[in-house]
Parts: sequence; C-alpha cells; structure tokens
Amino acid sequence: MTKTGILFPGQGSQEQGMGRDAAEASPAALDLWKLAERESGLALREIYWDGDPADMADTRALQPALTVVNLTLWLAVKDKLSPAAAAGHSLGEFAALGAAGILDVEDCIRAVTLRGRLMADCGGEGHGMAAVVKLPQDQVEAIVAQAVQQSGKELRIANYNTPAQFVVSGEAEALDAAETLVKEAKGRAIRLAVSGAFHSPLMREAADEFSAFLETLSWKAPAFPVFHNATALPEPEPAAVMDVMRRQMTSSVLWVQTMQALWAVGVRKFVEIGPKGVLFKMLKANLGSEEEPWTGLNVGGLAQAEEL
Repeated sequence: MTKTGILFPGQGSQEQGMGRDAAEASPAALDLWKLAERESGLALREIYWDGDPADMADTRALQPALTVVNLTLWLAVKDKLSPAAAAGHSLGEFAALGAAGILDVEDCIRAVTLRGRLMADCGGEGHGMAAVVKLPQDQVEAIVAQAVQQSGKELRIANYNTPAQFVVSGEAEALDAAETLVKEAKGRAIRLAVSGAFHSPLMREAADEFSAFLETLSWKAPAFPVFHNATALPEPEPAAVMDVMRRQMTSSVLWVQTMQALWAVGVRKFVEIGPKGVLFKMLKANLGSEEEPWTGLNVGGLAQAEEL
C-alpha cells in the first residue's frame, strides 16, 4: 500500500476567498473562523474574503486565517486519508500538529494567533528576508558566510525550500552584501515584503515569550509522525515535540531535508492541504531526481476535498 504524507503550507499561500466555501458549508469550519477572530481581534473573514493583498499579507491576520483554512480542509478530508506522516512549512507546522492530534485544533488557532502578533512586533528596523534562486545550496551557504564576514551583521539561511530555492534572513547590511554576491554568482535575490528576520536568532525575544505560552498547552502523542522544520525528524513523545516547537521560530525551515526524510520512510504520495499549491509546485524540484514513481496533489478548497 502506498504511504501518504500530508503537507500544510505557510505564509505566502494566502489568496482571496480562501476557506469561504468550507465555512459556508460547515458550521464547525465557521466556528474556527469566529474563534480566530475573537483571539486576534481582527475581522479575518472580511480581510480574506473581500480584502486586498496588502491586508492579507499582514502577519497578525495571516497566521490565524491560513491555519483556519488548513485545518478546515483537513477536517473535510481526514476520513478519506490514512497518513503515514505529516509536515508543515513554517506556519503550516501548527496545522500538522493539529491534524496529528498533538494539539487540539482550538489550541493551534490560539498558538498561531499569538505567534503572528509576536513575530510582527519583533520585526526590527533594518531586519528582513530575501529569496535566493538559481544557485545550489553550497554556494548559497558560502555567500551567507561571506556576507556575514563582510558586514559583521546577522544573516542565515532561513528556508531550504528546494535544492535551488532558499530564503536568507537577517540584518539589512548583511542582506545587501548577500544580494551583491548572489548577483555576481549569476543567481537572483528577491527582497521579501515581511516585517522581520523570521527563522533567525533575531526572533529570540518573540520566541522566548512564545515558548512560555507553549508550556501552558496540553501536548499529546502524535496519531502519526510529524516531521519538524527545525530537525527534519519526527518526535514520538509530547515533551520532545514541545521542545522542538519552542525552537521553531529561531531555527531554519529544513524543507528539502524534510522531503528527503519523508521519502526515506517510504512516502510516495504527497497531499498538500491548503490553498494555492505552493508546496505541491515544489515537489518536482525536491523529488524529481528520485527513480521510484511518486504522486502529488493539492487540496486547496472544498471542491478538491470532495473529489479526493
């Protein structure tokens, strides 16, 4: 029997109208939107069903809203799937925790609402992120090291998305140096419209407060393994899961390594549960060199959930 891995996307997967079909069809889905609105104090349905892209990109709103969508789609398909494993990209890791029963769905919403606020508030002036494409990992790592040496400022690879797509995160002087080096190496660097240097040590203050909140939640053993961003490995014990999630905000997102780990345990069918299909589009880059056949699909809305 083919092993299935479920994947949940993070920031960058938002789109106008997301989750509306499920909320209008399911009182339970609508209740999650209302919970997220109470927790965040924001009119999330108005923002994501009728708003503009600038409002939808606000981290404070985006993190609870996208998690609601990911989880409501999971609730729509969970009886049709028997996952062997799960993973979520950055923010999406919390939906994976909810799907695996490690955290209650309601606690996931509360956690990401606080996470979004803390990450937005922790954004210092001169902190930022940039995507780097068309260069291999070893070359990007060398560029980051050189940029740090030249600038004396913080910079790290925050996201290992594919073998030729990375995100670097840090202080402006180091980002500027890295962008120049990337251009000289015939790669491309694209500065991202984010409020801080996510997945870097510059998020330490936010991570410390979030860590204290995580300790108040009820953590349970996973119904199926969740491969974590910070390690690309699963943890069977609730306390160990909490520990690795405490480090998530300041650790790199090891997505390439996570996909390799899922492959190594025999996953050959990959189902992304969330809007836009960002992770689905990265599957070929991460798995295309594998000799065995594999399949992938995206469940981005209620219609796709019903067809599964």
